[in-house]
Amino acid sequence: MSLSLRLAHRFPGFHLDLAFDAPPGVTCLFGQSGSGKTTVINAVAGLLRPDRAEIVLDGAALHNLAPHRRRVGYVFQDARLFPHMSVQANLTYAARIRRRRAEGFDRIVDLLGLSALLPRHPATLSGGEKQRVALGRALLSDPQLLLMDEPLAALDEARKAEVLPYIEALRDETGLPILYVSHSLSEVARLATTIAVIEAGRLAAFGPAAQVLSDPGTAPLLGLRDAGAILTACIAAHEDDGLTRLDTSAGPVWLPRCAGQPGQSVRIRIAAQDVILSRARPEGLSALNILPASVTDLHDGQGPGTLVRLDLGGEHILARVTRRSARAMGLAPGVAVHVVVKTVSVAQADVGPPAGPASG
Repeated sequence: MSLSLRLAHRFPGFHLDLAFDAPPGVTCLFGQSGSGKTTVINAVAGLLRPDRAEIVLDGAALHNLAPHRRRVGYVFQDARLFPHMSVQANLTYAARIRRRRAEGFDRIVDLLGLSALLPRHPATLSGGEKQRVALGRALLSDPQLLLMDEPLAALDEARKAEVLPYIEALRDETGLPILYVSHSLSEVARLATTIAVIEAGRLAAFGPAAQVLSDPGTAPLLGLRDAGAILTACIAAHEDDGLTRLDTSAGPVWLPRCAGQPGQSVRIRIAAQDVILSRARPEGLSALNILPASVTDLHDGQGPGTLVRLDLGGEHILARVTRRSARAMGLAPGVAVHVVVKTVSVAQADVGPPAGPASG
């Protein structure tokens, strides 16, 4: 399913005016607080009536429908579970409101690992468990579209790491189109099929995740300190010393042991500030990951830094270097270089399965 949005709404001191056509998969709305991300999904849900709106899901207009008729599942930052109900009762509540059977109950419980939680009450759950239940409740409302408003923002890093694989499984196995709001770039890199960068109520950048994340021109919008691109790889082997060898289009990469089995595809987020460049292949380094690449383009920042976009066998990553280094190395489009990435600089949270093809 595809989603087409045309929205305009004026608040005191703020004007939202944007339009985009989101393909199937996870469309992440990224931007700073107050940029208009939540306003967009509230308009899609029908919780806000914009001054002007055209919201079309797979050819069906939603903008003239009451919220309860839009068949939209909404997962908030806080789980908003009913404290007096068991997990099982929370999960089936939306289906009862819609006066329909909770179809696929066992499948959703299995997908989100909820079976051991069913008799428990929200007060006994961790933050990550609560969010998994909230996800399940949204799915069991029989939605055609899922809205997620910073569902991991209130969780610590351990709980985020617990929930992220479940959201990836939901993305890949349900085929539901998802609008996902976040201001965490690492989260977006793990989950997004498409990225919409929103700045002050306007669409500042839009496109496939790999394209947006590797574009030096959009990096200032995303945050230079967090800038980084994604590289796809295949798990080749888990080695005896605790490292995993992954095959990329540019050559092998070694990382601390990754989840997954040999033959499984993953996407790796590589931060631009963790990439070192060399014109000649370096020798005698402790870094294991040395890949041949070529410079695609350069983007000078307002300070002393330069972002270099690099082609690694048809995929692109970014390197953040000083302008002085770029000039001393003679970096320019087409110049051959070697990319150096320390094995331990890539965190476990930056490795996850690539977005699979939508099935719905």
